[in-house]
Amino acid sequence: MTDAQRTFFRRFASTAILWTVALWTIFTGSEPGFVLLVSGLGLVGLWEYYTMLDAKKLPNFKMFGMVCGALMLGGSFYWLAWARRTPDGLYDFEIGALLFFMLVVFGRQMFLKVQELVPLETMAFTLFGIFYVAWPFSFVAKIVYMIPRDAAGQVAGHWYVLFLVLVTKFSDMGAYLTGSLIGKHPLVPHISPKKTWEGLFGALAFSIGGGCALVALLGEKLAFISYGHAVVLGLVLGFAAVVGDLAESLIKRSCGVKDSGRFLPGIGGALDLIDSILFTAPMMFFYLRFVLR
Repeated sequence: MTDAQRTFFRRFASTAILWTVALWTIFTGSEPGFVLLVSGLGLVGLWEYYTMLDAKKLPNFKMFGMVCGALMLGGSFYWLAWARRTPDGLYDFEIGALLFFMLVVFGRQMFLKVQELVPLETMAFTLFGIFYVAWPFSFVAKIVYMIPRDAAGQVAGHWYVLFLVLVTKFSDMGAYLTGSLIGKHPLVPHISPKKTWEGLFGALAFSIGGGCALVALLGEKLAFISYGHAVVLGLVLGFAAVVGDLAESLIKRSCGVKDSGRFLPGIGGALDLIDSILFTAPMMFFYLRFVLR
């Protein structure tokens, strides 16, 4: 077996297993499944972020950042799933947690005898991981519990998570296919030479088409999303997905690595998998809250 064939089979196996787990969790609306999947991917992605900093020898408090990330992701599920409290109270918890994290990072740095910019860099790199990975990914949990439960007490927001994930992946697929077939004009060559303007428009077209198709297929399960909203969400999520992918490319290029990790054989790291969702999940949440109410 050649290296190319081996890579293909690894990629296929990783993709099949991952989508099986994700779709089972979403279609069944399993709350423990969401906790494990979202928290697990979020924490692995956060670990990979700090590992990339270590590869570049950039100072950070990795273990403290991981504890903060676990509290951020776990706190969202505890507040919404088990305590069954309103999202409004969760916002107060998050603000308080972020302020606490910042104070602890400052306090931790004060006990180290360092010079010049190292203290500032250490605090900035550590806190940025929370803002870049853990906090945005926690919006997936908010979407699950934003939609009122059904008469049997089961969650109903899992269908909106399905919409989020598939539209995001349609955007990634559209960017790849269009860019590969007809891409000629570089989008941001200093960050990702293979990204093109044609790929961007392909991403938007695929995300709009995917969003409308999901509304047609799922019907009442996406009762709050009309075809008009599907078009707008396709544009918003498609653009956010492209920005999210470029953002991770910028971080990887800055750290001198090709993949964020080896969590998924043949694909890369968990952060490579969720980079677009880090940007699309907050956009989906705020659209549901302020536009669809």
